[in-house]
Amino acid sequence: MTTIISAIFVFLLVILLHEAGHLVAAKASGIKVNEFAVGMGPKIFGKQKGETLYSLRALPIGGYCAMEGEGEDSEDPRAFNNVSIGRRMVTILAGAFMNFVLAIVAFTIIAGFNGVPSTTIGEIVPGSPAEQMGFVPGDKVVVIDHTEIKEFSDIPKTIAAAQKDTVRVYAVREGRLYAQNVKVEEKDGQKMIGIKPKINRGATYSVRYGFKQTANVVKEVFQVLGMLFTGKLALSRLSGPVGVIKVIGQSAKFGFLNVLAILGLISANLGVVNLLPIPALDGGRFVMLLIEKLRGKPLSEKVEYYINLFGFIFVFSIMIYVTIFGDLKR
Repeated sequence: MTTIISAIFVFLLVILLHEAGHLVAAKASGIKVNEFAVGMGPKIFGKQKGETLYSLRALPIGGYCAMEGEGEDSEDPRAFNNVSIGRRMVTILAGAFMNFVLAIVAFTIIAGFNGVPSTTIGEIVPGSPAEQMGFVPGDKVVVIDHTEIKEFSDIPKTIAAAQKDTVRVYAVREGRLYAQNVKVEEKDGQKMIGIKPKINRGATYSVRYGFKQTANVVKEVFQVLGMLFTGKLALSRLSGPVGVIKVIGQSAKFGFLNVLAILGLISANLGVVNLLPIPALDGGRFVMLLIEKLRGKPLSEKVEYYINLFGFIFVFSIMIYVTIFGDLKR
């Protein structure tokens, strides 16, 4: 039950904020919005406010923002197809923008509770290699071997990647740089030198972490896409809806902040994927508008229909493939 509730919370919030981005941008651009729905399927409740129906629907699996003239011609001057291309572009991009905002907020909240680990040593494990080599709390680790340390998570990654018994650690103490060769120990399957980070707390650190972590996720998504394109990563290694729900359920066992971390991860992922130039996605619709701008007129309804149909089949096929040959096999 916890898995189901957590999954509904994550997917509903991610999709709802995405559609809310379209709604706000459409209203600001003067585009008529016929309905904004929370959920899908049969309508449970609806309230007309001005020209827009705000509805609650039976299936809590997302939502939608139905704009006048979207996907069909309309003579209404405020229809999506009749406003300027610039306004349409802004409206389309606003969904992904809100996904990035949601990710930033989620990671910021996490940092607000947990603090932000710094590259400054906060504690030395008694009897550890770091203590034996003279490191003390307050030392700021800047380089390990030839790798620059920008955040604390770089330290265990660099030590693990070194694959040797000793690493050279460069640290700053009272404005002076010094270096020591430190023996690497293995504990519970992880390589370590025996240091714990100083935890920074405060709004500035938390917000900065929110932006930085979101940027890291975006970077990783592009790296994965590059590996898929070059054949270095099999499509079956990705997680589909079933795999994502499983991960959400596992995270929920360790508390709400872990669910927030998955929420931020999924939201940032959706933001990037939605901007890919694939028909049926927001990125594909943006490309259609660029083509319209260059041609001076939109593509015919028939051509646009088949392009979007191809995009939908392509995306749906990938989801099915990943679910069958990835999620279910695992």
